[in-house]
Amino acid sequence: MGKSVKVAMVGLGFGAEFIPIYQAHPNAEVAAICRRDATQLNQAGDQFGIDRRYTDYDDVLADPEIDFVHINSPIPDHAWMSLKALDAGKHVMCTVPMATTIEECEQIVQKVHDTGLKYMMAETVVYSREFLFIQDLYRKGELGKIQHLAASHPQDMDGWPSYWEKMIPMHYATHVVSPCLGLVDGLAEYVSCFGSGTVRDDIAQKSGNSFAVETCHIKIKDSDLTAHIWRFLYDVARQYRESFDVYGTKKSFEWTLVENEPHVIHTAKKPEPEIPEKVEVPDFADRLPEQIRRFTLPAQIHDAEHLSFIQGGGHGGSHPHLVHEFVSSLLEDRDPRPNAVTSANWTCVGICAHQSALQGGQVVRLPEFTLG
Repeated sequence: MGKSVKVAMVGLGFGAEFIPIYQAHPNAEVAAICRRDATQLNQAGDQFGIDRRYTDYDDVLADPEIDFVHINSPIPDHAWMSLKALDAGKHVMCTVPMATTIEECEQIVQKVHDTGLKYMMAETVVYSREFLFIQDLYRKGELGKIQHLAASHPQDMDGWPSYWEKMIPMHYATHVVSPCLGLVDGLAEYVSCFGSGTVRDDIAQKSGNSFAVETCHIKIKDSDLTAHIWRFLYDVARQYRESFDVYGTKKSFEWTLVENEPHVIHTAKKPEPEIPEKVEVPDFADRLPEQIRRFTLPAQIHDAEHLSFIQGGGHGGSHPHLVHEFVSSLLEDRDPRPNAVTSANWTCVGICAHQSALQGGQVVRLPEFTLG
């Protein structure tokens, strides 16, 4: 791949973590940056040596030099910014979730279909070292037949930007949906979800959601498998965790209960004391171009001060994998993983789950456009 693609980074809080990765990638160039606040825009531009700077998103989309936008703006902006970029003939990489309504997800899927442009939701978990490790075991047959999948994402969002107070837990569920479905290359067919407990009045009023915890079962299409996921954002005592558990006939993987402690693999048919084994998950930087391998370690990404890094540990080394996947998909003219339909399915699981919770756990089917 001798060619190069040009990206405009849109949103420079969390988004700034990606700039040095693109700058180091042998087939990418950060052609422009965009942020509403001119002072902060110029600080980032000076820090990373980027001359083309925009405060207006429309000006980014009018720039003929830009091949794609990487959107890292607040969640309410994801859908309209993606749609506008596709209308302008730009490919789109967008941080999670794809949107917060089924209608917006369908519009993006339709727009991608109509234009032939590429869309990828930048879901970190399916490029984390833990996921890649489990996926490797699965593909080698070491886990045997998968029997069940589970994932949790507890997080106390007090202290985050105020728009999080308007968020419904299951509307930000892709970090737990994606590994369960991604491991087995499956799509969700239908869900059943329960709400539990109550958040404080001010959060309930801002979000329109009173549940402290939402817990959901997912039926995977064309499979005998289900997955169990749960989420909360406020008013529950728990250390931050993005966990993923896989139960197979030969081996099972369980995420550590406490941050920075080893994960556990359980092996069938061993004597009882020997069944569990603590494991250190390796890095998978060797799957990347040599120029960006160092970025699987969060300390290598400039100051790494964003709270997502402090709590998420650099998202499991996923960022350079995300960059490389999308850049490669453009140069090879293939769908990225996840593509628009898969991104919509992963996102709509959470939207449908909240609908189910409001109906006391009633089964809600995923919309047809998310099923491939």
